[in-house]
Amino acid sequence: MKALLLSCGTGGGHNAAAQAIAEELLRRGDTVTILNPYDLCSDRVAKCIDRAYILLAQRIPRAFGALYTLGDLYSRLRWRSPLYFANGRAAGAMDAYLRANPVDVIIMTHLFPAQILTYMRSHGMSVPKTILVSTDYTCIPFFKECKCDYYVTPSPKLTAEFTKRGVAEEQIMPLGIPVGGACLDSLTREEARKELKLRMDCRYLLVAGGSIGAGKMKKTIAILSSLIKGTNWNLIIVCGNNKRLLRKLEAKHYAQSRLIGHTSQMPLYLRACDAFFSKPGGLSITEAAVMEVPLVLLPPIPGCESRNFRFFVREGLCLPAEVSVKGLQHTLRLLDTYPVCEQMFQRQKDTIVKDAASRIVDLAAFGRQ
Repeated sequence: MKALLLSCGTGGGHNAAAQAIAEELLRRGDTVTILNPYDLCSDRVAKCIDRAYILLAQRIPRAFGALYTLGDLYSRLRWRSPLYFANGRAAGAMDAYLRANPVDVIIMTHLFPAQILTYMRSHGMSVPKTILVSTDYTCIPFFKECKCDYYVTPSPKLTAEFTKRGVAEEQIMPLGIPVGGACLDSLTREEARKELKLRMDCRYLLVAGGSIGAGKMKKTIAILSSLIKGTNWNLIIVCGNNKRLLRKLEAKHYAQSRLIGHTSQMPLYLRACDAFFSKPGGLSITEAAVMEVPLVLLPPIPGCESRNFRFFVREGLCLPAEVSVKGLQHTLRLLDTYPVCEQMFQRQKDTIVKDAASRIVDLAAFGRQ
């Protein structure tokens, strides 16, 4: 099978999900290409789109939330959105690429390429089987504008939301959010710590703001650092691609902490830690739940992360954190409570699909079973 995976760099989760599916395809001996469709138009265009998203999410999260709300309202209208027509401008380049590089299936982990292919179909261009994979625990705005063969959702508990937004129930496949094989290996906490050169006699809190290092990272780290002083707790702080945040935290010289920027070893750090503090990005929190790590959710960036937060709290998959001294003190006490963590692990086992990448590839190869 020849598969094309389409994603965009507006947040690392979309690309990570595409990589997880590619990993499974390659394991089975299939041919795989991963592509940002805007690279076909111009590398500059692709980078501008990605940077605009990242700057909004990092520095003006309220504006990002306002745009998401506007999109949510617009998607309830009967006519096509400006976003659909903007993405349609890449249809010609995508059509030329597919004519030169025919494939059996196209799997998308981002809305934008799905809109491009929908525009192509509506204008008589040839498109193979298409699968749109949701990487958030909600039906994001404009999904109903897309005409795909299948829509992969994170959970059957979200089916009603997707059908309400106009997705046909027979096209909805609740197969989960795909994570890489490194999240599924049998490595022990001790083995992970040895590989990362972490101490065995300490406890580690892993704090991250996704690939873009967004959310209330500075305030959370300042409070946690003061609370763990003199204890056997240590912080591992992952700033992702946010070099500005990394520089500011380096200047603080926090004790009992390891500060890193972008890392390709996130599953290893998850395996090594005693708890994970994260903003509710769809991919990050899925990885933690798949690996059954005690998960503490920090306040979300307004938009789809707010829905992710709501789903995980409602289903008992995490502890919600209030970013204050009193709130984080309470969270640390709960993490020391065995029944609380055990209940969380059980809910993670019952709710989160671990082999989503394998199921998605089955769907691509054989269709609905």
